[in-house]
Amino acid sequence: MTGIKVLQNKRIILGVTGGIAAYKSAIICSRLVQAGAIVDVVMTEASQKFIMPLTFQALTHRPIYTDIFDIPDGENIPHIALADAADLLLIAPATANTIARLANGLADNLLLAIALATPAPLLLAPAMETDMWQHPATQTNIQKIREWGVTLVGPAEGRLASGAMGKGRMVEPDEVVGMARVVLARQGDLAGSRVVVTAGGTREAIDPVRFVSNHSSGKMGYALAEVARDRGAKVTLITTVNLSAPVGVEVINVDSAERMQEAVMNSIPQADILVMAAAVADFRPAMMAEQKIKKKSDTTGLTLEMVRNPDILAGVAEQKSVGGGPTVIVGFAAETEDLVANAQSKLKRKKLDLIAANDVSANDAGFAVDTNRVTLLSADGSIDALPLMSKVEVAEAILDRAVTLLKQR
Repeated sequence: MTGIKVLQNKRIILGVTGGIAAYKSAIICSRLVQAGAIVDVVMTEASQKFIMPLTFQALTHRPIYTDIFDIPDGENIPHIALADAADLLLIAPATANTIARLANGLADNLLLAIALATPAPLLLAPAMETDMWQHPATQTNIQKIREWGVTLVGPAEGRLASGAMGKGRMVEPDEVVGMARVVLARQGDLAGSRVVVTAGGTREAIDPVRFVSNHSSGKMGYALAEVARDRGAKVTLITTVNLSAPVGVEVINVDSAERMQEAVMNSIPQADILVMAAAVADFRPAMMAEQKIKKKSDTTGLTLEMVRNPDILAGVAEQKSVGGGPTVIVGFAAETEDLVANAQSKLKRKKLDLIAANDVSANDAGFAVDTNRVTLLSADGSIDALPLMSKVEVAEAILDRAVTLLKQR
């Protein structure tokens, strides 16, 4: 299973219960359908006071299930048929009432009957007022269902339906869908593996307000982290940029090459795959001024003395040589000329297993765009020039190679 297809053709039951957050369920439904999932919506009676079944029927182009005793012509008993076919049961919002009934094994509506009958994993997105969430009964019920293996996403802090601020707000739809991907990825080809990814361009300080950097947006690294997660890996993302954090991924924020080196070396002892997608500066100012450098009327320029930054990949290779590094090391070569020759040189010098080389001078590939055109070079001498792809598709291709190498070892 590849990450880009983790939701493709998956049978997901979306349970909608009676809370104001039910409006978010329509967005979740739309996101799942757009990702290729087959979504069957099951609504409780109370949920229909907040949102109409017609909304979900328009989004899914499938019948909406509301009554345990309503058996459509030619269909099997819904709570059995849906339960058997499901890859995931997602309840969003999950009210305090529904959680209490789940924890006590009740089956007095169609959704609860499905929850008892399905072998599929169960994911809940709780939504309720703060006092209801914090009540000992609710917390006892949460602890009980967690012990059964139920996954929860949220609740979040924020403004509640009452107008008060507190914990109990349902998390946003993208976070729910992200966690659905995490749950479904548990059977992926990287399940049980640890992947470390770096992203973004390092910032080398000149003074407290200025720095030397490059044009790297971090988009390629984030795509790699998301795809590795969608294939079941436990992912650590070491990043210099603040893009939207992928759900289910450990994010470590750094700024300079030295801070990135520290984070990488701390993360790799248990890693199976390291993907160095970050654009690490080769040089940094020899000294950082303690105060902002002022422009003087009698000066026409500024001279900076630069010194070499640490070679992170050299340190990783050394660690690997004594058995303390990742099994597979993947690097990137951002070039503007002699693409293959320069990438081959870096592949050998850095002792990499695989390198992805791209011409960053192209308008449709490289920095700050959503597409990339890379050439993959392996330590065995193979060269594979890929066509223009989305960065997610490039991430899939890179991890396909990395998984193959990991299995060989």
